[in-house]
Amino acid sequence: MAIDIFSALADPTRRRILEILADHDGFPASEIHNQFQVSPQAISQHLKILREANLVHMEKKAQQRIYRINTEAMVEFEEWSCRMRLRWSSRLDTLDVVLKAEMEKSKKNQTE
Repeated sequence: MAIDIFSALADPTRRRILEILADHDGFPASEIHNQFQVSPQAISQHLKILREANLVHMEKKAQQRIYRINTEAMVEFEEWSCRMRLRWSSRLDTLDVVLKAEMEKSKKNQTE
């Protein structure tokens, strides 16, 4: 079963891993693990989920697994997020206009 980006980002540990990778261009799994107080297996599972969601890339170098953030996926997510924010802003602006009209109508009815 494919992991979607929202499921992957729902976990605070995975979000923190992405923040760490955003600050480093290529970071070994062992170094990622050192940033947390959990088992290497737990971090490995988090990294697997991030890979399945296509948020990170992994490259094997000798005995190390080097992780990098997938900037293309992050840009795609950011663009989607911006579109959603604009959509909701538009809807809230429309609601604001309707509420102001209703308030004016109510004031007018009270003065009559």
